[in-house]
Amino acid sequence: DSLKKYIYELSSFESRHTLNTGAEKGMLAAQAYVLSRFKEFAKSSEGRMTAEIQEFITPGDGRRITQDSKVANVVATLKGTDPNDPRIFVISGHLDSRNRDVMDAEGIAPGANDDGSGVALVMELARVMAKEKFAATLLFVAFTGEEQGLKGATYLADRAKEEGWKIEAVLNNDIVGNSNSSETLISNNTVMRVFSESIPLAEDERAASIRRYTNSDNDSRSRQLARYIKEIGERYVDQMEVKLIYRSDRFLRGGDQTPFMRNGFTAVRMSEMNENFLHQHENVRVENGIQYGDLPEFMDFEYLRKVSAVNIASAASLANAPSMPQEVQIDVRG
Repeated sequence: DSLKKYIYELSSFESRHTLNTGAEKGMLAAQAYVLSRFKEFAKSSEGRMTAEIQEFITPGDGRRITQDSKVANVVATLKGTDPNDPRIFVISGHLDSRNRDVMDAEGIAPGANDDGSGVALVMELARVMAKEKFAATLLFVAFTGEEQGLKGATYLADRAKEEGWKIEAVLNNDIVGNSNSSETLISNNTVMRVFSESIPLAEDERAASIRRYTNSDNDSRSRQLARYIKEIGERYVDQMEVKLIYRSDRFLRGGDQTPFMRNGFTAVRMSEMNENFLHQHENVRVENGIQYGDLPEFMDFEYLRKVSAVNIASAASLANAPSMPQEVQIDVRG
């Protein structure tokens, strides 16, 4: 019921396009809404959770950002209880929505599933986890500018690298609330996908040499994180298979996990198994008797609940577990 409420609230802002600056409807109103929810959840955290809107200027790129523009991420931070544990775990989704024309900042673009589903998941995890104590710090992030070129994620990933944050893992959720495929007409709410890179985007020549020498093409840190999510998610969530996809993202597509991988952080993309392209990147309309558009009524909220449960089981386990073993070596002298 919480997830459903968030989705309908987010969809009510009509367009959450990054360049839509409407105060009552549009991106600014949506950011204020998410911030208000984070601050409400923080009241149950005994002072451990804080929330803010992180504003920054993204330069015009002559493509999807026509001129220098103010962009912002909405972030809730749940401080870890162990002062000697600097690790940070990020759970994210992107707040912006779009129509078929990625530059249409005024048209109705509810963005219920893409990516209202990811943001609703992030909000619900913030609500539930604010009441609990974790050794490591958790960041709950609603990125802006994903559809315009991963702007919000790039800002935070670059800042984390420059300031030396110890981000241990990024769980990015993008399009996680639909269980019905368009074209194949498959309907299945028992399978989700986790995408992870094989060869790290940030790999240097020394790391590449070691990878080739040890035949570890299938053992990147992001791939190991994906395996961990599969093990924990399937253990705790009934009727859900976590399918590992050995790619960093879908064909010719990208997501907010990408800037973190470029900067050497461990990151994966969580996504639904069966995408419905009638309700993704489409203007709201009825054509030949078919309803198009990313509307809430086409979502499967029980499926979204299960994907959220996989996230919370994984994030909670990670944030209270020891860090990964360091400097592991194998003695082959014998």
